[in-house]
Amino acid sequence: MRKLRLIVCFIVLAGCVSAQDRIFNLQDLFVSGKLYPQRMNQWQWLPDGSDFVYERDNALVKRSAASSKESVLCSLAEVNAALGAAGKENLKRFPSMAHWISPDQVYLRVKDGYVLYDIPGKKIVHTLNTAVSASANLLVDWEHARFSYTVGDHLFVCKADGSPVRVNKQAEKDVRYGHVPHRNEFGIDKGAFWSPKGNYLAFYRMDESMVTDYPLVDAQGRIAKVKNIKYPMAGMASHEVTVGVYAMETGEVVYLQTGEPRDQYLCSVTWTPDEEFLLVGVLNRGQNHLKVNKYNARTGAFVSTLFEETNSRYVEPSDPMYFLPGQPDRFIYVSRRDGWKHLYLYDLSGKLLKQLTSGPWEIKTFAGFDRSGSQVYFTSNRDEITGDHFYVLDLKKEKIRRITPENGTHSVQPDATATYFLDVYSNIHQESKYVLRDKKGAVKETLLDNKGYLDAYALPETRIFTLKNANNDDLYCRMILPPSFDSTKKYPVFVYVYGGPHSQMVTNSWLSGGWFLHYMAQKGYIVFTLDNRGTSHRGFAFESAIHRHLGDCEVEDQLCGVNYLRSLPYADTARFSIDGWSYGGFMTLSLFTRCPGVFKKATAGGPVIDWKYYEVMYGERYMDMPQENPEGYERASLLNKVDSIQGKLLIFHGAQDGTVVWQHTLQFINQCIIKGKQVNYFIYPVHEHNVGGYERLHLWKKIEQFHAYDN
Repeated sequence: MRKLRLIVCFIVLAGCVSAQDRIFNLQDLFVSGKLYPQRMNQWQWLPDGSDFVYERDNALVKRSAASSKESVLCSLAEVNAALGAAGKENLKRFPSMAHWISPDQVYLRVKDGYVLYDIPGKKIVHTLNTAVSASANLLVDWEHARFSYTVGDHLFVCKADGSPVRVNKQAEKDVRYGHVPHRNEFGIDKGAFWSPKGNYLAFYRMDESMVTDYPLVDAQGRIAKVKNIKYPMAGMASHEVTVGVYAMETGEVVYLQTGEPRDQYLCSVTWTPDEEFLLVGVLNRGQNHLKVNKYNARTGAFVSTLFEETNSRYVEPSDPMYFLPGQPDRFIYVSRRDGWKHLYLYDLSGKLLKQLTSGPWEIKTFAGFDRSGSQVYFTSNRDEITGDHFYVLDLKKEKIRRITPENGTHSVQPDATATYFLDVYSNIHQESKYVLRDKKGAVKETLLDNKGYLDAYALPETRIFTLKNANNDDLYCRMILPPSFDSTKKYPVFVYVYGGPHSQMVTNSWLSGGWFLHYMAQKGYIVFTLDNRGTSHRGFAFESAIHRHLGDCEVEDQLCGVNYLRSLPYADTARFSIDGWSYGGFMTLSLFTRCPGVFKKATAGGPVIDWKYYEVMYGERYMDMPQENPEGYERASLLNKVDSIQGKLLIFHGAQDGTVVWQHTLQFINQCIIKGKQVNYFIYPVHEHNVGGYERLHLWKKIEQFHAYDN
């Protein structure tokens, strides 16, 4: 047995005594919400100070971090009175997170857009009417009271007076303006970018005319309908993207001269503070050579290449450039060039001034600056691999200070002066807790403590620990044991796997792994999850070990977990099951077929069956093109492994899946038929890549019933 190093020793989450024998009713997650902890809604800092606001008893309450004094800013009744006077419909409750532009004025979401509510005057002083029929991709410039949106393939802007203008003058078939390109890869989550002063809107123009149509079938009507989507499969034609700039004053559009080939990726679009230039990461289709270029925003002309990054495997830019407040010629760039995700300080000429952070740990998120620009905030796993901690970097002293002393996962909001911090955190033995911290990280005040809110339930026990793989890497594992666990008994094992990039399943958080895994533990299973090579926040070498041969390293590492489970006297090796979705579905089927007989039952949802059927941006990053790596694609294909199926298998798929298209499992099922293998197959006709909403309860029940060992 491989050496086991316990990171978090045996922990009883809330104690399991005889009276605490209730198990979760999963319906409560979708109906009553009684299983969820309490939250502090609208919890955020007011601009330019150390007062924060939150919702209480249908009112927005201001609280001083320094003195703890409170005052009611406005009630829902007062807001509704102002809405009525402005001819707007009343609100039943305060909308989700409000946007404060000053301590006295706040934008609130209403049915047809946003209203700016003035607290001293108790009235609506401005309206942004954003409710346009079939609109999407709303992007609001709060400071300058204007916004952009898309209708169909077209991009529109609205000025402060509310008049809409279409940005693209032409309507071109299969060309989309202002939409998210590159299938949301490279950290891209919007299709347009307001300039700092609101004078310009940069936007993506995405030409998909060269991409093959892919049919999705909607069978809800009497006659089924075909909905074609653009789906560029690995090795096939990809869409071509350019970046345009729309001038609000003149209505003119120029396009950045980003050059050839046109199927490159344009990432990290960032305005310079003076609105004179746009910085764009230009990444080749092979995703191994990045140029960060500067373009003239008025003419679109290429100005210079600030710096380049290359890697024999891949480069994956996922952040914009972050300009320092008050220093418009300096910015921070996030890169993994030294093997770990760290911060680098540049000037606008492209000169690297210094590397700001370093070491065998990763920046998880860049969280901004203080008002002076002398303090940089970020979250990281610097001190705890399975946690999220908040740090402050002093740029002058070049010292890093941790703000969150308790182990676990933290979500932190600093005030404008880095004097106080709002923090909601949890870990495997602490329910979500809302606290106010001082600059040293000490808790000044506990604002909401959910301790014991699930005391009436039989909560499982959770362990987080590491195993070593053949490379001597630490593999982080989570094991959830049934309530009233008895080591002299035998228990079935339920392995939940994801195992792909951009993931970390094992986290030191409350109910780590989610409701369903804890429910399965309540039903008597040992529930196990392991983060293998290929997963995130462990450095580039650990993540990119899977390059060009998906499934190999991942299966090898997962088998470390299987061997550990086999060594446990209380794990029933005759009742091992496995479950996963998406990349986890690929992993489930890879383990089920590459290791026949180990798992008696398997459920796989939306699995990638053959990577040549997957999309360009993600697939080619990790596998290159099929024509460049035919052996890797052949080895990873599950169509070649149907012969080795042993045990019971259930596959799920959403018929409207535009991420892992239905073709994957149809091909697999067809191979099972050809090979005479009996498998179970279940379709969710109206769902896309995952099953959400109340229907998720149906999915969970289906998985539970299939894995039961009394059938």
